[in-house]
Order: sequence, then C-alpha cells, then structure tokens
Amino acid sequence: MHLEIRQTKDGSNTLYVPELNEHYHSVHGALQESQHVFIKHGLEHALEQKRDVKILEIGFGTGLNAILTLPFALAQQAFIQYDTLEKYPLTAEVVEQLHFEQFILNPELLDYFKKMHAMPWNVPADLSPYFTLQKIHETLEEFSPPDAYYDVIYFDAFAPEKQPELWTAEVFAKLYKAVRPGGVLVTYCAKGAFKRNLKAAGFTVEALPGPPGKREMTRGTRPVL
Repeated sequence: MHLEIRQTKDGSNTLYVPELNEHYHSVHGALQESQHVFIKHGLEHALEQKRDVKILEIGFGTGLNAILTLPFALAQQAFIQYDTLEKYPLTAEVVEQLHFEQFILNPELLDYFKKMHAMPWNVPADLSPYFTLQKIHETLEEFSPPDAYYDVIYFDAFAPEKQPELWTAEVFAKLYKAVRPGGVLVTYCAKGAFKRNLKAAGFTVEALPGPPGKREMTRGTRPVL
C-alpha cells in the first residue's frame, strides 16, 4: 500500500493513501482530532468511573492514539490495558518520516513511542507497571473479543465509504458484546447510517461536538441494565 506524508493544520503529520483517497487522521489537525475524540470523550470519560481501564482500538495506524493514552497511565497511575488491531502495520521507515518528535516533546514519551512500534505483534508487553500494550495483527472481522470486557473502544477505522465492511450492523453487534455495561465506543464519524447501526446493536447514541473541522462526533454507550 503506497503512503504519503501530509502535514495537517495543527502542524502534526498524518498519512495519505492515494488508492483510497483517504487520510489516516483529520487534515484539520491529526493531534487535535485524537485528543478530542478518543482521549477526551473516550479515555477521560472512562477514568471518571474507574481506574482500571481496558481499551480496544480499531486501527493502530501511526500509534498516535496509543501514545496520547499512555501519559494518563503514568501520571494518574491508572492501570490501562491497550489492545489494538491493525491489518496493515507501518514500516519503521514510515513511522520515522512522520516526525512525531515535533509534538512528543517529552523524551521519555518519545522513547515509549519508539518501543510501541518496535515491539512484536500478538504478544502483550508491559511498557510500564501501569500500561500494557498488545498489538494484534488481525482484521476486525477475524478478531474474537471476550464478552463484556472492554471499557472503551476507539473506533478509528477509515471512513464508511472507504472501508464499508468495518461499519456494518454485524460489526457493531460484535463490539456491543465486547464492551462492558456502561462502557463506550467513540469515533469521529457522525453519519446517519452508522448511528442507526449502533442503535440497532443496542448502544445508546450521543452526538457530541466534533473536533476542529467537524460539527459532530459520536459516542455509543452500552446501557447498564
């Protein structure tokens, strides 16, 4: 898969896939999008309820969401288990060209970022006493998550028109079973068909203010019965 480095409006870089005509992150700001959608409305929401948080990410990609999550484990001593799926792992050369050191100013975090990409796939690794990462080299269709296990799902797949197979009613029914009661799924997407599939799976759906360049984002919650 051919990839191109593109700079977004907040100065951080993302990747562009010409054959899909799709970016890995928002062109209005890769860093801002991840912080707003996944950290603020996903991770921080979960940490208000409990200190032991299990995260499932759909689309490891550049590792941006993971490295933004890690500081919460280190600073708050919150135990975070971070499982992430990726069908097309990036090469070390591509990761280096992203120049994430421009915004990961903390040398310790930059070292963690490099370790995240260097570690083997399909093997859980303790990056700190409070953060365990498992990169899973599988498609979402192949993945069989445990029932009622995850507190937060970062749904960071390519847009529905680019990867329609990942936005089906069947997929969200599987993810509904994987998230615990009270747990959430967060994503940048706010399309009507997607939200209808979330509701059909059983999620309570919220339309929240979106990151720069988007009017809305979506958070789905598995109700506590």
